[in-house]
Amino acid sequence: MSKADIPPVFGSEYRGKTQKDELTRVYISPLRIIWKNDADGKMISNEEVLVLPGNSQPEMGKRNMCVMTSTENDTASIMFDYGKELHGGLQLLMGGSSRREPSLVRIRFGESVGECNSQTSNSEWKVGYSTDDHAKRDIFMEIPRDGMIEIGNTGFRFVRIDLLQKNTTIRLKEARAILRYRDIPYLGSFNSSDERLNQIWLTGAYTVHLNMQEFLWDGVKRDRVIWLGDMHPEVATIMSVFGYNDVVPNTLDLACQQYPLPGWMNGMSAYSLWYLIIHNDWYTHNGDLDFLKKHKDYILGLIDQIDSKIETGGKEELAKNRFLDWPSSPNKEGVEAGYRALIVWAMKDAENLCYILNEPAYAKKAKDCTDKMSRYIKGHNNLKQAASLMAIAGIMDAKKACEEVVSVGGAKDFSTFYGYYMLQAQAKAGEYQEAIDIIRQFWGGMLDMGATTFWEDFNMDWLENAARLDELTPPGKKDIHGDFGAYCYPGFRHSFCHGWASGPTAWMTEHILGVKIVEPGCKVIKIEPHLGDLKWVEGTFPTPHGVLTIKHTKDGNGKIVSEINAPKGVKIIR
Repeated sequence: MSKADIPPVFGSEYRGKTQKDELTRVYISPLRIIWKNDADGKMISNEEVLVLPGNSQPEMGKRNMCVMTSTENDTASIMFDYGKELHGGLQLLMGGSSRREPSLVRIRFGESVGECNSQTSNSEWKVGYSTDDHAKRDIFMEIPRDGMIEIGNTGFRFVRIDLLQKNTTIRLKEARAILRYRDIPYLGSFNSSDERLNQIWLTGAYTVHLNMQEFLWDGVKRDRVIWLGDMHPEVATIMSVFGYNDVVPNTLDLACQQYPLPGWMNGMSAYSLWYLIIHNDWYTHNGDLDFLKKHKDYILGLIDQIDSKIETGGKEELAKNRFLDWPSSPNKEGVEAGYRALIVWAMKDAENLCYILNEPAYAKKAKDCTDKMSRYIKGHNNLKQAASLMAIAGIMDAKKACEEVVSVGGAKDFSTFYGYYMLQAQAKAGEYQEAIDIIRQFWGGMLDMGATTFWEDFNMDWLENAARLDELTPPGKKDIHGDFGAYCYPGFRHSFCHGWASGPTAWMTEHILGVKIVEPGCKVIKIEPHLGDLKWVEGTFPTPHGVLTIKHTKDGNGKIVSEINAPKGVKIIR
């Protein structure tokens, strides 16, 4: 984090007590007014001024402002749509009011229209209610007259304002969202003959971008903390879109401070396994040996810890808690098989890291772990998550895994987190077209319901008779947000901006554009495109040496013709 440059009036006693906000703030006027409560047609007027550009400057007077008046029996209410999921808050610019004292309003933030209209229940998680976990979304507050006030720090797209005091009039000059984000370029890109895939790629990129705050989060409304397992798809997306960014090493550094050995990352042994996999992927892309050495002691200590809990015959007791993702949780036997495959994957990556760190004894120890685990293979029990990990770890033939379970039923039983690994298993089995179709259907299904970022979870069954998230739910229809969700995310507690759902962005860059890193630091890259039914695809890929530019086009015979422009220092293999 950068030291802040502050005025010289702040003396030496402030040394070490300041921190610069490295994120940028942008103010956004509403794109539209969705709804207003105006029972007699006189409670709200001139609301159209609120969609105009603003300047954050209050004005004395009453002209060109939205007027809201609550009566003895009715509350004046209005709801705004800012068009995209945002991270930040709300800035209100007020004019004169009928009271000399501040006026009381209720402000509700929502990732959907339904959430914006919902009540809050923090005592228990239940369908139909939102929560204030990690960030306040339902706020009662006093607002000034002829002044400005800012409120909120959460993930949202919609805002509802209710004037709570009876027989009161307020004037509202501006109601602009505050977007707080990391102002960085999208160095990676993806454009193809299928606009649906293009939109999915960009939506995944934006989902992760919003979560690149001071540290890498998984959600901007809920889960505004570091989760090591959830980070893996996010890091893959960051490497495909932004290249190197300090948020990844800073987050890994903090994770080690928060979860020192012999504890597990996030208190979950599976997430310590993901820590090793992330390190291997990050080094492969960036070739940053100094950063890897910084984590050497933790990596070696973690290998010792894992090794001590694996028996010669392959049974292990890393921890009682076995977690892959929430939708897989009921299938205990499948989770066990997938968890064991995750150990093999992680220890194979750990072996590679140890060779890079010049630790051959630890490399052998990591390999011994994978050898022991491979002596005791459990069946996937028809769990797509398990079969996918087993294929990736190399303990099950990828084609067999896909034929038996991963590709069965298409997008049925896919999940937003482990869907990435299901797609990877299909790629390993050569089922590129099947994977592309599922991306269109599953992640595209969220777009069809109004998503501008990808969700914590999604099920294709939810689409039946459900209303879009950006509309008031008509009678007889289901609310796509409030009426669904399970486990820790029932109803409106469900996060609609979750970084672990961004996998297709990284997958399309790797497999459709065909970018495969052969030597660390992107010194050697193999270009192996798989266009499926696409006519053409073009894009860019960030490397430590500069941006790689690629274009693939099918000729009249279906042969792919490629144009590749690599930066100096990057060798291309075709």
